This record gives sequence, C-alpha cells and structure tokens, in this order.
Amino acid sequence: MSTVSPLGAYLPGRSALHRLRPGAKLLGLFAFATTVVALRGTVTTALLLGIAVLLALFAGLRGRDFWRVTRGFALIAIPLFAFQAWQNGWERGFEVVGDLFALILAASAVTASTAVDDMLDTVAWALQPLRPLGVDPERVAFAFSLVIRAIPSILEVAQETRAAARARGLDHSLRARVVPLVLRSVAHAQLTGEAMTARGIGDDDTEGAGNHDGDER
Repeated sequence: MSTVSPLGAYLPGRSALHRLRPGAKLLGLFAFATTVVALRGTVTTALLLGIAVLLALFAGLRGRDFWRVTRGFALIAIPLFAFQAWQNGWERGFEVVGDLFALILAASAVTASTAVDDMLDTVAWALQPLRPLGVDPERVAFAFSLVIRAIPSILEVAQETRAAARARGLDHSLRARVVPLVLRSVAHAQLTGEAMTARGIGDDDTEGAGNHDGDER
C-alpha cells in the first residue's frame, strides 16, 4: 500500500534503491540531472530516458504509476514538443521533452523509494554545516514538512472545486475553478498559521524548533 506524498507515491519495498541512504540518492539524482543538462543528442536522450525508466521500475513504479506521471507531464510536453519541433526540428523537441521526462522519472524513483520523514531528516542533516551562518536546520526541515503536508490538502481542494464547478455546469469556467481554489488555499494557510501561533511555534527559536518535532510526530 502506498503512502500519499506530494513528491510522488512512496512505495515500501526492499529493492536496492530502498536500502540506499536518502543522501546518496539525492546526490545520485543531482549527478543524473547534471549529466542530462550537460549531454546533447537524441541517442543520449534515449539512453538517459531508458536509465530513468529502469530506476523507476527498480523503485516499484508500475503501469498505473507511469500513467499518472505521464498524464501530468503530457500537459506540458505536448505543446513544448510542438514548439521546439516547429522552431528547431523534431530532434531538438525530442531532446527537450525526453530530458525533462527522464528527470521526472528519476525524481519519482527517488521519492517512491524514500519515506518523506527520512528525506526531511536528510535535509536537516545536510544543513548542519550552515548552522554557524545562522541557518536553523530543524526549522528549515519543518518548513519543508509544512509544504509537503500542505500540497495534498491543496490538491484535494482543487478536486473538490473542480467537482463543484462541474456540478453547476461550469466545467470550462476558469474563474469558477480558480477563485474558490485560491480562497480556500489562503484560508487553509491562515488556519495553519493560527494553529502554530496557538502552540507558541516561532515565539522562541530553540523551544519552537523542539516543539515542531514532537508535534509533527
């Protein structure tokens, strides 16, 4: 059973990717992204795309997961490919779209094989050297956790807003979808801020950071 995550669906497993430390996976993802940006050519793009697909399979992604990722990316990929093909030829269009899809699949492989809490712990650990410069790693990780936990709520609100617009026969009305989504998202952010204020989070740097961990867990 997968755990809902804004970064993708975490799929518990025992693959080599699951056993790899989150920091190593993030470094590997960075190296992969650097390679994608540095290299050019349709053959290279096809090769990197194949590697990304294999990584996604190792992470446990299957047909429905690939479809979810592909469906979301198609909204951007189709017009982007059409524009690049028109301006620079289909080869360039394939490179641009293929490189982006390879990065998305590689990132999906990382998130599918890494629990969100492990990822946040890694972020806090990686920021420790910046503590002398005034950076609070726990606070930054807490900010990440707030964002991560807020995104599913916003997606749920978006679905409810779309369903409400459809029920009123306003499927094609951008205003009927966007305005309620923005208002409810702002209201959600205000409620979160009020809840944090009520708990005293942010009043004191040290105690606040400590409370965050306890409250979130």
